[in-house]
Amino acid sequence: MEKGLAPGSVSTADFDYELPPGRIAKYPVQRRSDSRLMVLSLSTGSVEHRRFRDLPGLMEAGDLLVVNDTRVFPARLRGRKMTGAAAEVLLLRPVGGDVEEAVPQGEPGQSPDAVRSVPSGEHHDWEALVRPGRKLKPGRVVVVSPDLSVRILDVCPDGRRIVRLESRIGVREAIERFGRVPLPPYLERDDEPLDRERYQTVYARHGGSVAAPTAGLHFTGELLAQVEARGVTRSALTLHVGTATFRPVGTPDPADHIMDSETYEVSDEVAGEYRRCRERGGRVWAVGTTVVRTLESVADGRDRIRPGTGTTDLFIRPPHDFKAVDCLITNFHLPRSTLLMLVAALAGVDTVRAAYAAAIGAGYRFYSYGDAMAVIP
Repeated sequence: MEKGLAPGSVSTADFDYELPPGRIAKYPVQRRSDSRLMVLSLSTGSVEHRRFRDLPGLMEAGDLLVVNDTRVFPARLRGRKMTGAAAEVLLLRPVGGDVEEAVPQGEPGQSPDAVRSVPSGEHHDWEALVRPGRKLKPGRVVVVSPDLSVRILDVCPDGRRIVRLESRIGVREAIERFGRVPLPPYLERDDEPLDRERYQTVYARHGGSVAAPTAGLHFTGELLAQVEARGVTRSALTLHVGTATFRPVGTPDPADHIMDSETYEVSDEVAGEYRRCRERGGRVWAVGTTVVRTLESVADGRDRIRPGTGTTDLFIRPPHDFKAVDCLITNFHLPRSTLLMLVAALAGVDTVRAAYAAAIGAGYRFYSYGDAMAVIP
């Protein structure tokens, strides 16, 4: 099954695959750009095995590299109920407030300690996921520390909670001090000090994500300089990663899956760089599925994108007519995920299935801390 399929001609089961034990990368490689890079050429159907540091050699002067500069904030709060039983709260977004006013911010490459100096915001009520779900009803309290408690206010129809953060030191400071890095559950380990840096891109700036835009984790400052030295322009948009990105497809027909909305911002500068890239005949490289979803959401034909701030619930799956993206840099994704379906929409279901089989056969590392793939025309 390839691109150009009629709606409804693919099923969720078409995006299943078996990953041998031990292939999930539980830790990052020592140096970001030493990750492996599978280069998938759509024109030839060939697969080439390289290293991520080889990426600049695939790019051409006049191309545009678009990254997502969102920053992961320490959204996981672990504590205990009043009974003494363990409980966990995963903050998603503040209710009626700007997420960037509510969570720690930072500059590219800034240490976590430096981020703590940012003045506190006071956004108390949040949407959150909780565990154990059946036990945390309205009125219950999770004590994270003597300086931070989480009170359950309401239960949403989809199982989320509305919670109130109660802190005497300022909400933003409390999140930074007591929050944990929200590592994906498939890593099957607690967050460690290294994750504060490595589960963050080197260009992360605008706090608000509960998961990293993982395709960008492979870049170093040196590698970005090499990209720009080739005459490639780099621009950054922001999409704060929420549940839409990691929630699996649970319906037999992908068309029945409902995507949660995520907040994005596309500046006038990004829109201008995009327009100039198209005018000079350059290719647009999207670093990650979050960039693809954002660009495709704001595309006004092929030659322009609309700047602005908004939300998107765009679910890209086969078939999809791509308007804004030519090349994709991405990691290897979970079975039945919306991320895998997006890659298949660009490259073709059978092509991606064969590429994943090749990656498994060649010993690639999978998921957030794993290796990468470049899909090129």
